[in-house]
Amino acid sequence: MERIERDTIGEVRVPADKLWGAQTQRSKENFQIGIERMPVELIYAFVQIKKAAATVNRKLGKLSEEKRNAISQACHEILSGKYNEHFPLVVWQTGSGTQSNMNVNEVITNRGNQILAEKNSTERIHPNDDVNMSQSSNDTFPTAMHIAGARELSEKLVPALQQLKESIKQKEEKYKNLVKIGRTHLQDATPLTLGQEISGWRMMLDRTELMIKQACQYLNNLAIGGTAVGTGINADPIFGDQVAEELAKEIGIPFRSSSNKFHALTSHDELVYAHGALKALAADLMKIANDVRFLASGPRSGIGELTIPANEPGSSIMPGKVNPTQSEALTMICTQIFGNDATIGFAASQGNFELNVFKPVIIYNFLQSIRLLTDGMNSFNENCIKGLEANKDVIKKHVENSLMLVTALNPHIGYEKAAKIAKLAFQQNITLKLAALQTGYLTEAEYEEWVNIDSMV
Repeated sequence: MERIERDTIGEVRVPADKLWGAQTQRSKENFQIGIERMPVELIYAFVQIKKAAATVNRKLGKLSEEKRNAISQACHEILSGKYNEHFPLVVWQTGSGTQSNMNVNEVITNRGNQILAEKNSTERIHPNDDVNMSQSSNDTFPTAMHIAGARELSEKLVPALQQLKESIKQKEEKYKNLVKIGRTHLQDATPLTLGQEISGWRMMLDRTELMIKQACQYLNNLAIGGTAVGTGINADPIFGDQVAEELAKEIGIPFRSSSNKFHALTSHDELVYAHGALKALAADLMKIANDVRFLASGPRSGIGELTIPANEPGSSIMPGKVNPTQSEALTMICTQIFGNDATIGFAASQGNFELNVFKPVIIYNFLQSIRLLTDGMNSFNENCIKGLEANKDVIKKHVENSLMLVTALNPHIGYEKAAKIAKLAFQQNITLKLAALQTGYLTEAEYEEWVNIDSMV
């Protein structure tokens, strides 16, 4: 079953059971590209804008009470997830996101008119004149980008980051006194404790959490009120400020209308900056995941200093094999984030004249990065870090066999004599102590006093 919808170009046939209208249908037919749909987080951000705009337009005397109430109810229903299937458009559409803006306008309009009809009202809502009143796709889409990004960062990614950090902190405390050999350049180095090594991981997450929170502050600037090119044509001068205030009250994030709408429409440097913090997080997660899988390598022919949970069989042919699957999943996610960052940076550089027209691909990649990092950290935390344990026997063996303990002798006999002891021990495959005594550079008592592992950490 179909119905006829109309726009300024003419008539369009639309599925009778769908709430979208003519412009959505045209986009659906004209952009059959890929499978990447406009993220629902962005759609919800759009709906919140429309709800706030209706409230402000009512306050300004531009919208009737009946229309405002119907729009507000329709928005509430959409935000409950009831109508997700009515937002079918792909990312690969017009670069300003006009069709997605109209998709939201049309769904709210048609559902709002159903609500008005149910109440026997003679009022009818128009997608452009009422739902899109005082707005343009050019200011609502970037506003929705910032709202969606800020919400996903603060409500999902940061909590996941904090939970992972807490688990790592617990391991740091648990192994604060367990001495192990350090490694630099993939070669043996002087000792440290496992807790100290893990503290480096924890500090990485402390820093990137701070960077992300700082970046979120820039996303609080909204383009709303700029309309077509930043001048605010067809909008009340206080419209942008009041919508931002309404959004801040509704969502709980201190949004504000940008002080320069010309910047807000044509530049996405704030999203580039925020994603840079996500890239920094991905870089740190890559390092942590790699450390875990290398330190857990083996169990008998690798480093083997850590043991990881056996979550699933590791091989279809080798029985009993346990693979670092959580590290592999997380590191793959990190490579995707690096790619997303390149896309976002290039797309953001294309702000020609008064408008950047790469908005959909920017926000698609931005939100994907948040979603992947959030899910990846949750999975890595639950299925790897919480079950991570030290293999104390292997750690002890590696410390005792390390030639780099000879570094403790430098202040007493000098670098060159210490190097001769290390080389002798390596060439003859004997202990450092025996090599030291063979050289005659120090006594057994001096060796025991100076090569004190606990004092080296």
